[in-house]
Amino acid sequence: MAYRLTWSPAARFDLREIFSYISEDDPAAAGRFIRSLLAAVERLPSFPESGRIVPEFADFTIREVIRRPCRIVYRMEVDSGKIEIVRVWHAARGIPKL
Repeated sequence: MAYRLTWSPAARFDLREIFSYISEDDPAAAGRFIRSLLAAVERLPSFPESGRIVPEFADFTIREVIRRPCRIVYRMEVDSGKIEIVRVWHAARGIPKL
């Protein structure tokens, strides 16, 4: 069963912040990095359990894909067949609120 992939408002905000930060030095690099983040999650609808369980939350429905230096955290909703990207953040920034 293929899942439907969505992005939370917080995750969209995270992407804009990452893009803005990198763009200060190199707009082209910012675009490439954002595209690499998007590519890192494109297989999730077919393979929703491919990400690791986020250790800080210990919940099998909250998983992450690593695209260094960022952690892309998503929530699987098995009953509705939905995967929601909930946050994207720099690994050195600690744990964000979901």
